[in-house]
Amino acid sequence: MHVFLLGGTGFIGRHILQRLVEGGHDVIGLARSQASAERLKSAGATPLLGDLRTPREWAGKLPPVDAVIHAAADFGDDMGEVETALLDALLPVLGAMPKRPRFVYTGGCWLFGATGERAATEDSPFDPLPAFGWMIENMNRVLLAPEVESTVVHPAMVYSGEGGVFSSYMDALRKDGTVDVIGSTDVVWPLVHAEDLADLYVRVMEKARPGSVYNGSAIEGMSVGDIASAVAQYLGMGQPAVRATAVDEAAERLGEWARGYAISQRLGGDKARAELGWKPRHGSVAELFGSE
Repeated sequence: MHVFLLGGTGFIGRHILQRLVEGGHDVIGLARSQASAERLKSAGATPLLGDLRTPREWAGKLPPVDAVIHAAADFGDDMGEVETALLDALLPVLGAMPKRPRFVYTGGCWLFGATGERAATEDSPFDPLPAFGWMIENMNRVLLAPEVESTVVHPAMVYSGEGGVFSSYMDALRKDGTVDVIGSTDVVWPLVHAEDLADLYVRVMEKARPGSVYNGSAIEGMSVGDIASAVAQYLGMGQPAVRATAVDEAAERLGEWARGYAISQRLGGDKARAELGWKPRHGSVAELFGSE
């Protein structure tokens, strides 16, 4: 398939790109800079120069494609407006293509809010942070868009041995053996390894029925205290010292979106396993890092 990938040089996107290339797909990747373009070329993709914030400058240059995977993110204060402008420019271009392309859109686990002990499923109601409320409207817009055959993936917290959502923990442990968590060590995160998530995106693109929604969650939930200990063990260190940072302080320093780190939730991924044959390699706490 000819695939247009947004976010192909990001943490999630570069894993998706690798999986697409390994699967024999031809990939066009959006590149914000010449350096990004070179990284895409090295990974086997054809770059399309353009910035997520100025989509009308490049959307009309997109050649016919069979599918689009949107794995890009902008965490600025105006991220909702940026995303809406992107859809305003891109959907008409996709609608004018010879064949209606598939569109894999990215939601997120934080849209479900706190879940308690019960794991959220694809049918659970949303309770998003105010900073992400815009995402539901845009997600529904994509699911109903006549221009594309749309699907949605809700990733859990994405990690790998390189870092991802664990990056700050790894950096802090290497520096002084102390980890700062937002809220409490009892906060529970659903998890998915970046390689497993990339495999899910490609399966959704290739196999999912239009209108389908899937949770990309391999490990239903793990406390951040246990995560910090597991990361320290992976790095060959002893039990870490853990400090709790107030949620308001984190939001002031990083942005309102950072309140998501303090949401305690569980997320189920059984639907993707049953319908798409998704088999995460890192599907349990014991296999958190696997053979990395």
